[in-house]
Amino acid sequence: MAEDSVAIMTSGGDAAGMNPAAMIAAQHAKSRGLKPYFIYEGLTGLIEDEIYEATKDRTTGMLHKGGTLLRSSRCKLFFEESYRKQAYENLQKRGINKLVVIGGDGSFRALNQFYNDFHVPFAGIPATIDNDISGTDYCLGVDTCLNIIRNSIDSIRDTAMSINRAFVIETMGRDCGYLAMTSALTSGAEICLVPEIPYDLDAIGSRMLREIADGRKTLIAVVSEGVNMSDYMTRWINDSLGIEARLTTLGYIQRGGSPTVYDRMMAFKFAVAAIDSLVAGNKRQIMTFKEGHVGSKAIEEIADQKPVMPSLLLDLCRPLCQ
Repeated sequence: MAEDSVAIMTSGGDAAGMNPAAMIAAQHAKSRGLKPYFIYEGLTGLIEDEIYEATKDRTTGMLHKGGTLLRSSRCKLFFEESYRKQAYENLQKRGINKLVVIGGDGSFRALNQFYNDFHVPFAGIPATIDNDISGTDYCLGVDTCLNIIRNSIDSIRDTAMSINRAFVIETMGRDCGYLAMTSALTSGAEICLVPEIPYDLDAIGSRMLREIADGRKTLIAVVSEGVNMSDYMTRWINDSLGIEARLTTLGYIQRGGSPTVYDRMMAFKFAVAAIDSLVAGNKRQIMTFKEGHVGSKAIEEIADQKPVMPSLLLDLCRPLCQ
């Protein structure tokens, strides 16, 4: 009987935790009797046959590396059936009959279409700094990203207090304000603007002017990119509050960095669960982390569903928006 094989890939935006998840998935697959492979360059590599056995020399040193050593890509060709067929033939010639994809909801939808075409089972590991995948409280990369943001804001506040200025700090997150809310709360920001909470600049202005009258000389405003208000907020602070303000867009620094202890541990949990799910015969499961427990949900329960922000986080952040 031919040996069962599994190919592991990263897809979509890079996130700290992808490398340890890929390494652990390969190691655990081998312990469960599967022959592990790595797919390089994401969906493009699946089409272009960038598929190699996950030997020890390929997994050594992955645990502490940020980003993804397997690399990733946005691949429009995968939308075309002829290229998906080419990808399937690349798997067939190696006897690969299972896939693990480490990425976001777009990557999961792509592999779900691949399953519908060729019935190759897959397990998804949520990995995106935006933390915007429905059905899971946590995605790989979020903790590392939050620590990078926290360190940046702490450093900026040192300067702000030294020269009596205000700083607007824009975080990533697409249409999800999780990074901005969590960072604003844990860095002591005075203002926060996110898509999930209606903001009131008049109320914010009144609150801040009272504090300025009481002696405040500086402030920090954390703004999620999803509200598209960073430039305006910087001008508004200058004009309405009378404090000289500067904008800092953190950008892609948020996606890099060596994964934190928490992200490494979550990589272990997700990767083991993904391989075990495939060995158990599941076809299209996405790993989840809910209320402290790792589980899984069918792709239909996750794809295209809007993530729900924790009500406590929203309640804690609301005073910073008004």
